[in-house]
Amino acid sequence: MPDLVRFGSFELNLETADLSGGGRTLRLPEQQFRILQMLLDRKGGVVSREEIRKRLWPSDTVVEFDRSINAAILKLRSALREASNDDGFIETVARRGYRLMVSFDSEDDGPTEPAIWIGCRPRRRSRRLPTRFR
Repeated sequence: MPDLVRFGSFELNLETADLSGGGRTLRLPEQQFRILQMLLDRKGGVVSREEIRKRLWPSDTVVEFDRSINAAILKLRSALREASNDDGFIETVARRGYRLMVSFDSEDDGPTEPAIWIGCRPRRRSRRLPTRFR
């Protein structure tokens, strides 16, 4: 039997990196899969950008980390949205990192824990146009 993690309306196969939700199944690329594993391991806690950098790239790697992390998070958000037709699963915590905003199911931990706490909301997107379009 495959090693599965259930969270919110999703199921992640840890052997194949298949993400299922909303009747769809997507295969996550390696970086997105590893970031999602980190977020799941924290169960609603914050994963810092530095932790992501260390997990995804060896210390001798030369890459623009900020841009690469932003792109990987954007693609992971898109995959979660595509698999469920919903939005707001990964919260950006200013100057700290990222947090997964879903419920977590675990036989070991007892009942489902809520992932959205009082006073904690996903940020709303600004409706203002970027400066270059004003």
